[in-house]
Amino acid sequence: MERLRAMPIATLWLAAIMAAGSVLAAPPDRRCTCRNRDGSTYAVGQTACIRVGDVSYLARCEMDLNVTTWRKVRDGCPTAQIGTAEVPLD
Repeated sequence: MERLRAMPIATLWLAAIMAAGSVLAAPPDRRCTCRNRDGSTYAVGQTACIRVGDVSYLARCEMDLNVTTWRKVRDGCPTAQIGTAEVPLD
């Protein structure tokens, strides 16, 4: 008889754990964005070059305790350089 009473309780616990897991693993809301100093917005997961005074660094927009924040990825920002190709003039 006690075994029959334990089954519904165990089922309820299992259902509660599964529901809590799906809520915790939910993706961030699309409205959650990070804002750069120039006013441009970035979605969670995007990277941007952040400049603070004379210092610049590459950062990724991330969620931390339900708040978007910039997480430093590396010092400096990537730059593109145009090189000159050596073409023989025959």
